[in-house]
Amino acid sequence: MTLRIVHVVCSDGFAGVERHIAVLAPELARLGCEVVVIGGDGPRMRATLDPAGVAWFPASSRGEAARWLARLGRLSLVHAHMTEAELVAVATRTVHRAPVVATRHFAAGRGSSAAARWVGRRIEGRLAGQLAISDYVARESGGATWTVHPGVPVQESRVPAAERDRTVLVVQRLEPEKSTRTAVDAWARSGLAEQGWRLRLAGEGSERASIEKDVADRGLGDTVELLGARDDVAELMRGGGILLAPTPREGLGLAVLEAMAAGLPVVASASGGHDETVGAVTPDNLFAPGDAETAGRLLRERASDLARRERDGDLLQRHQQAAFTVRRQAQETLRAYQQVLA
Repeated sequence: MTLRIVHVVCSDGFAGVERHIAVLAPELARLGCEVVVIGGDGPRMRATLDPAGVAWFPASSRGEAARWLARLGRLSLVHAHMTEAELVAVATRTVHRAPVVATRHFAAGRGSSAAARWVGRRIEGRLAGQLAISDYVARESGGATWTVHPGVPVQESRVPAAERDRTVLVVQRLEPEKSTRTAVDAWARSGLAEQGWRLRLAGEGSERASIEKDVADRGLGDTVELLGARDDVAELMRGGGILLAPTPREGLGLAVLEAMAAGLPVVASASGGHDETVGAVTPDNLFAPGDAETAGRLLRERASDLARRERDGDLLQRHQQAAFTVRRQAQETLRAYQQVLA
């Protein structure tokens, strides 16, 4: 019997959670499921969902998501992402009559207040199961039944280290929790500007203006580019020299997975999901969260060692192809569904 699966997120954006769904849903469809997605930015979601025959409906609010769940009729399973979608999915279960599973994307429990935590406990008690995007998230969020690592598309080739640009890339939102200032500090300490390298920051956020001021105050303006939000991250990574990932509590790190797929060496904070990606094969490229001095030293050492960058890129790409593919993610997710339905 064909499983009829609905993924729901109460959002009209396209950040990490929405991208997670946009990658996973088409692969589940290729495995034989009938898949519907509710929520996320319409044009960007449909660009990946339409070719796989996955239907999409908008849901920028809980009410809109609830209305679509009520209209879809009988379902095999509802897969909710983030607390608002979880709340809608369990509240409408008398209508859709399907078990609800949730994916935990962040390394924290539900709710920042006593009332919100009470609601979170009520939600968790009505879930048929919970997936986590990493062992780290499973430990920190509590209650996860399975760890299912996200995957990214495989790239069969990579640009040799000798042909890559002399650039250090940072790909993330410019928000306080991402610790972009650590990246700028590490860049300043690395001394790579004097060797012809450049730092490129791809992403937008509330800290952009303050980061620009910090760069100017340090006299780094000629060597640092703030690229803003980009749709060509894959190309940036294909030609970049090193990815710097400073986030201290990263659930897993989609940008790191994309860098691994491209064979791009990664220097990352030794925390969160980075231990399960970069740390699994190139642990010497990790630095303590916030330790800009060590991060700068690692950047300097890797930049000066072409053979090491070539080796690291090869090891990371092989690890991605073995452990972090979209097909593997979909297969493990489907196994979780089958256990719930059994």
